[in-house]
Amino acid sequence: QVQLVESGGGLVQAGGSLRLSCAASGSIVSINGMGWYRQAPGNQRELVAKITSGGSTNYADSVKGRFTISRDNAKNTVYLQMDSLKPEDTAVYVCYADGVNSWGTFLARYWGQGTQVTVSS
Repeated sequence: QVQLVESGGGLVQAGGSLRLSCAASGSIVSINGMGWYRQAPGNQRELVAKITSGGSTNYADSVKGRFTISRDNAKNTVYLQMDSLKPEDTAVYVCYADGVNSWGTFLARYWGQGTQVTVSS
């Protein structure tokens, strides 16, 4: 069993910053991709950013230049640094981790519980 524990959400004023963390623990063989989704009420779930085990990253157009994803492979932890936050960034942010076996074969996608980010104007 794999658990993802998130932290770092909260309330911030527009223009401010927050840093989200997501740590994976449990019966982990290996983790490949990690990333963050977000969902606001009435909106579709959006992939915010993702990162491979080698450090390659991708971002949604809406957050490019403002958000930075990173990871610590030794700690099985992924981070999302969010700067220049806007009210439209308000959402529940959920992290994920793709577990793979020793041959690199995908096993399962694990999800965090979600953390609320609220940006006031």
